[in-house]
Amino acid sequence: MTSASASNDTAFHPSTFILLGIPGMQDQHVWVAIPFCSMYILALVGNSAILYIILTDRSLHEPMYLFLCLLSVTDLVLCSTTLPKMLTIFWLRSHMISYHGCLTQMFFVHTVFATESAVLLAMAFDRYVAICRPLHYTSVLNATVIGKIGLACVARGLLFVFPFVILIERLPFCGNHIIHHTYCEHMGIAKLACASIKPNTIYGLTVALSVTGMDVILIATSYGLILHAVLRLPSKDAQFRAFSTCGAHICVILVFYIPAFFSFFTHRFGHRVPPHVHIVLANLYLLLPPVLNPLVYGINTKQIRLKLFSCFMWRR
Repeated sequence: MTSASASNDTAFHPSTFILLGIPGMQDQHVWVAIPFCSMYILALVGNSAILYIILTDRSLHEPMYLFLCLLSVTDLVLCSTTLPKMLTIFWLRSHMISYHGCLTQMFFVHTVFATESAVLLAMAFDRYVAICRPLHYTSVLNATVIGKIGLACVARGLLFVFPFVILIERLPFCGNHIIHHTYCEHMGIAKLACASIKPNTIYGLTVALSVTGMDVILIATSYGLILHAVLRLPSKDAQFRAFSTCGAHICVILVFYIPAFFSFFTHRFGHRVPPHVHIVLANLYLLLPPVLNPLVYGINTKQIRLKLFSCFMWRR
């Protein structure tokens, strides 16, 4: 009786999953890991430097820099949730991950992605107020409001992603425990189930379109209003600086959202997309933004650039 019960539990929820890596590129895993590892190191160094500079310099304790701190924290968690395990798959051939470890990784991947999306929206709102409503900037974005916005970003991610765990827990897994991916994500796990995953598909699409999609619309609206205000500036030099800054921000935002939406919709509709293309892009949307954000939002900011330069000169 005990043996039969254990067998049924194993069939319903396996003890482990196997992360295959990048399908069709197993022979190149060792070499593919090198650029991924290099980008991971750059992300760790860049975001850690931004955090250190802002937290140790009281003159930078302003709304824009506090939002940048929150962005750096989410970037560090986002890439660290997947990259270490991916590198052990590529270099050590450690493909196994426990069932609960897989669910934990899935939960953090989606929660931190949703949180970062909300942070990017908050930063777009910050730039809108600074440029379009400069006289109200300090009153609108005071320390209390910033704290509430930060908590709301995290709480929203937790609220919308926790049902993913419940939806996976209800599914039985009968035999196939191989995930054709480098990390655990909601639909990648759900597709292994031997039951209907229609609720998973519907809820996943609903979250992607209503939550993340709404963030994209509001960010685009903010930058549209910013650009409209910039065009009315009398100075061509001021216009050029504003356009270059907004352009850089928009490029990073596109790098964050385009691969993410590509991955979301490929799981549901992209049956003709080669698996290795899907997996590589799914990794890039978790890795490229943490590499680029410190450069675009940090070093591109005059105060942080001067602080980095002064630190470098002092060390010399």
